[in-house]
Amino acid sequence: MSKHQDALLRQWSMLRLVPRYPAKVTVQALRQKLADDGFEITQRSLQRDLNELSGSFAIVCDDREKPYGWSWQKDAPSFDLPGLTPAQALTLAMAEQHLQNLLPGPMLEQLRPYFLAARQRLDAEPAPRRSRRWLDKVRSVPATQALLAPVIDTAAQDAVTEALLHERQLDIRYRRRGERADAQARVHPLALVQRGPVLYLSCRFCDYEDVRMLPLHRIVSAQVRDEAARYPKHFSLDEQIEKGKWAFGSGKKIKLVAIFETDHGEHLYETPLSKDQKIDVLPDGRLRVTATVADTPQLVWWLLGFGGGVEVTAPQRIRVKLRAETLLVRTVYRR
Repeated sequence: MSKHQDALLRQWSMLRLVPRYPAKVTVQALRQKLADDGFEITQRSLQRDLNELSGSFAIVCDDREKPYGWSWQKDAPSFDLPGLTPAQALTLAMAEQHLQNLLPGPMLEQLRPYFLAARQRLDAEPAPRRSRRWLDKVRSVPATQALLAPVIDTAAQDAVTEALLHERQLDIRYRRRGERADAQARVHPLALVQRGPVLYLSCRFCDYEDVRMLPLHRIVSAQVRDEAARYPKHFSLDEQIEKGKWAFGSGKKIKLVAIFETDHGEHLYETPLSKDQKIDVLPDGRLRVTATVADTPQLVWWLLGFGGGVEVTAPQRIRVKLRAETLLVRTVYRR
């Protein structure tokens, strides 16, 4: 290998080893990392290389205090994606849209250069820019009435995601709905769940064992503690979701039996309520649907949405609940 090629590979490796701001690497540490990769260089030559590369690349030296350290600028384009294909760039751009609220702040910051590189790649695509226009052709829409997302305090969200990532406890101030004064609590963060436009924190309060759901937009401030978060025994987020906990249910399952008018229930052939769902066609053409489902308020809201297009025959408690809600609606609209 020629000296020119060796220098080029060394400088390429050097640029890859420089971290992104606010992290930094000293010349001594960088020299050791290069030596581990098989590149021998004096400290003086390494400093000269860094100074030369800073004229062409967005790397800077923090010389405010010793030891000095080198970093990529915070908003510098990613150096690790030299050949993004349109499909790869499109995938990254779509991932950015869906991960904004779910990734920890530090992780999101590390990914921003990749997202930026993806957008730049799509913007640079020659006409007719089909990949770029794909972003305007794909959307995820709610199956229920669309609502605007509440405003979440950015600093509080960053603290929550950091505590989740490192499994640490949190000191929070939060405001219950309808109250003016803030409450304070120490919580053990367990999970984040996006439910419609609202982002929820699944957590334990203080030393209580029960798991609570706290809307993130009601957290006024949050501070990460040094103590490790304690998880309940056998905690499973997927099990919580499957049992209907995130639909504000009790966690119990029921055997639902409901008779649908044909045009109201036909979609259940394609999108069943459960894996054990059974549909019987009655002599009058209506559909009797039997399924094991989570016992939740959301189930009642969903059934009410069909109006007179469905009649629940079991369980009796759900039937009574629907009857009461229907009578209430009739009373309201008689005024």
